[in-house]
Amino acid sequence: MMNMLIKTLLGSAFAAVVSLPAAAATLDEVKERGALRCGVNTGLPGFASQDDQGEWQGLDVDYCKAVAAAIFDGDGSKVEYSPLSAVQRFPALQNNEVDMLARNTTWTMNRDTALGLNFVGVNYYDGQGFMVRKDLNVTSALQLSGATVCVQSGTTTELNLTDYFSANNMELNPVVIESQSDVNAAYDQGRCDVLTTDASGLYASRLELANPDEHVVLPEVISKEPLGPTVRQGDEQWFDIVKWVHFGLLNAEELGVTQQNVEEMLESENPKIRRLLGVDGSFGEDVGLANDWMVDVIRAVGNYGEIFDRNIGPDTPLKIQRGMNALWTKGGLQYAPPVR
Repeated sequence: MMNMLIKTLLGSAFAAVVSLPAAAATLDEVKERGALRCGVNTGLPGFASQDDQGEWQGLDVDYCKAVAAAIFDGDGSKVEYSPLSAVQRFPALQNNEVDMLARNTTWTMNRDTALGLNFVGVNYYDGQGFMVRKDLNVTSALQLSGATVCVQSGTTTELNLTDYFSANNMELNPVVIESQSDVNAAYDQGRCDVLTTDASGLYASRLELANPDEHVVLPEVISKEPLGPTVRQGDEQWFDIVKWVHFGLLNAEELGVTQQNVEEMLESENPKIRRLLGVDGSFGEDVGLANDWMVDVIRAVGNYGEIFDRNIGPDTPLKIQRGMNALWTKGGLQYAPPVR
């Protein structure tokens, strides 16, 4: 009798599992729609902003294009961009208004668990800093007690700011504003003494000030800000696709595969390159893509290093060095699992 009861219970449990609705097939929805919906910043030079013709550009924008190229046979233009504030970004993803975020978003435990998000990796290692006017003669963030600080609401930046001032027994007078562009404008207009955000954002924001040379970024970095693309939990195939586009970009740089030489690299005898480019194996098919998906991606946007240099590197107005974002083979933190 007991054995029969156990079999009955096991059978019921199995039937319940089988009857559960399948996770949303995001890939199928994107293909049917004919475009990837990508949530980006409302305007952050170097990462996501519109040029004079209204075209989106930037490091995060290129990640949107890379995913679209992987899906649509190399056509990175099939993207619908949704500019989202820090407050808007997570509800937009959770409510299926966008398929992914590529929006300088910090990977934290709460976001990875309680908010039901999956971070696919880190496409930019950053940290929070401070910018002030040179005429204040401030050389350290520890001299900012009592200062008014402009900060964007709904961000880890706001939380880190409170922690830093509290830990150092400093008086904090925050000016909290929802839009980063409005935060920058408030600082530029003199409504606050200090502007705080990710260090990369400070360099981008300084370009938009009336007199950029009158401002200086202080040396302190007060937080870890691993920024990366994000998808909803519940669709493992989609998570794998966006994740491996990121890893593929890093592997391509490590293996020396570029936008310029990708065609000749198809003839390479290097087994790592052959697997990455789909000459050997069926790694693309394993996630629902063509086997030469990375060829399409690299043709569209290049490898990670090319994306970095084109948008925020030393030869751009932001003049950001690779630093922590160099490959692991060059002393940095960027490291990708192998395609095999």
